[in-house]
Amino acid sequence: MSSTVQRTRRTDETLYRPGRWLALAVLVLAVLLVAVDATVLGLATPFLSEDLQPSGTQLLWIGDVYSFVIAGLLVSMGSLGDRIGRKKLLLIGAVAFGAVSVLNAYATSPELMILARALLGVAGATLMPSTLALIRNIFHDPKERSLAVGVWGAAASAGAAVGPVVGGFLLENFWWGSVFLINLPVMAVLVLVGVKLLPESRDPRPGPWDLISVGLSLIGMVSVVYAVKEAAVHGFRWDNAAAAIIGLAALYWFARRQLTLDSPLLDMRLFHHRGFSGAVLADLLTILGLSGLVFFLSQFLQLVQMRTPLEAGLIELPAAIGAVGAGLLAGCLARRASVRSVVAGGLTAVGLALAACTAVSASTGVLALGIDLFIGGVGAGLAFTVTADVILSSVPKEQAGAASAVSETAYELGAALGIAVLGSIVTGIYRGFTAPPGVPAEAAASAHDSLGGAVESAKDLPQDQGAAMLSAAQDAFTDGFQSAGAIGAAVLFATAVAAWFMLRGQKLEEGLEHP
Repeated sequence: MSSTVQRTRRTDETLYRPGRWLALAVLVLAVLLVAVDATVLGLATPFLSEDLQPSGTQLLWIGDVYSFVIAGLLVSMGSLGDRIGRKKLLLIGAVAFGAVSVLNAYATSPELMILARALLGVAGATLMPSTLALIRNIFHDPKERSLAVGVWGAAASAGAAVGPVVGGFLLENFWWGSVFLINLPVMAVLVLVGVKLLPESRDPRPGPWDLISVGLSLIGMVSVVYAVKEAAVHGFRWDNAAAAIIGLAALYWFARRQLTLDSPLLDMRLFHHRGFSGAVLADLLTILGLSGLVFFLSQFLQLVQMRTPLEAGLIELPAAIGAVGAGLLAGCLARRASVRSVVAGGLTAVGLALAACTAVSASTGVLALGIDLFIGGVGAGLAFTVTADVILSSVPKEQAGAASAVSETAYELGAALGIAVLGSIVTGIYRGFTAPPGVPAEAAASAHDSLGGAVESAKDLPQDQGAAMLSAAQDAFTDGFQSAGAIGAAVLFATAVAAWFMLRGQKLEEGLEHP
C-alpha cells in the first residue's frame, strides 16, 4: 500500500513539478528583458536622432536590424537549445544580452548603433524560444500550461508597459543610452536565480546541429526582409531583386535540406498541420500590421503632439493592460468557446484599433488614444496567447525548442516586415511635404530626412519660418501614420477571416501529458 502511495507521489511530483511557478517567474524575467528593450527604443528615437544624427534609412535600420537578425537565427537557436539544453542556452543568452546592451548604450555613431542592435539580435535569439520551450517541458497539465503561456504573454505585454514608463522617466533625467542599461539588473537576477530554479531539458536524441542549415536560415531571412525594406523605400531596383532572389533561394534550399536530414533544425512536416500553420500565419500578419505603427506611435506622440517621453509612455500603458488581462483569460475562453473564435475575434479587435488610427491627429485626446490602445491590446493578448498554445501543443515536447522558435520567428519576421513596409509608407508620405519658401537647402534636406530632423532644423530658422516648416512636416507625418493604419487594418481583417477557416476544429489539449 505504502509503495503505491510513494509511486503516486513521485508521479504527481513529475507531472506537477515543485517550484514550477517560481521557475515560470524566472522565465518571465527573460521575456521582460526582451520586451522592455524593444519598447524603449521607440521612445529613445528622437533623442538618439538628435545625438547620432542618423539618416532616415539609418534610423529604419536601427529600428529593424534587431528583428532582422533575431528572425534569421531563432529557428537555429531553438534547435540548438533542444540539443545543448534550453536552460544553458537561456543563461548564456541572458549574459550576452546584458553585455551587448552596454554597447548599445554607449554607441557613438549610427553605424555602431546598427552593429550593436544586430549583436543584440544574436543574443535575443537565444532567449524567447528557450522560455517557451521550458514552459512546454515544465507544465504537463494542459490547463496549467495555458495559464503559464498566458503569464508568459502577459509578461511581454507588461514589458511593453514598463518599458515606455521607465524609459520615459530615464529619458527625462538621463541620456538616451540609459534606457539600454536597465537590462543589466534584470539580466543579473535572471542568471543568479535561474541557475538554482530552472530545470534543464533537452532532446534526448538530438543529432548534430547542421551549420549549413543555420547559414541558409540566416541568409534567407535577412536577404528577403532587406529586399522588402529597400523596395518599399527606394522602389524596385536590381540590387533589391538580387537580394530577394538570393533570400528565396536560400530559404528554398533550407526547406529542402530539412526534409533530407535525419535531425533537421526544423521539421517541415509540422506545417502540414492546418492548426499549426494557421497559428503561425496569424502571428506573422498580426505583428506585421501592428509593429510598424507601434514603432512610429512614440514619435507621433512626442514630435507631433509634443508630449514628454514619460507622457508618451503612460499613454501607451492601456495597450499593455488590455493584453495582460486578455492573455491570462485567453486559454479559458478558447476552451469554453473555440480556438478560432477567440483568435479571429482578437485579430478583429486589433484591426479595429488600427482602423481608428486613420482618425488620429495632433488634437486627438488622451482618452480616445487610451481606449483605442486598450482595444488593440485586448485583441493582441487573445490572439497571441492562444496561437502560442496551439503551436506548443502541436508538437512532441522534444521538439519544443524548434516549435517555439517558429512561433517567435513569425513574431520577429512580422515585426521586421511591419517596420520595413508600414514604416516605409510613413516615411515615403512624410518626405513628400513641401518646405516653405526661403528655407535653406540644407535645413530642408534635414527636415525631409526625418521628423526629428525637422524639429531640430526648425529651431535654427526664424520663428515664423521654422513654425511653418514644422507644421508642414507634422501634417505629412500624420498623413503617413493614418495611411499605415488603414493598410494595417486591412491586413488584420483579412487575417481574421483566414484564421477563422484555418483554425476550424482546432482545440486546446485537455488531458494530462506524461513526461
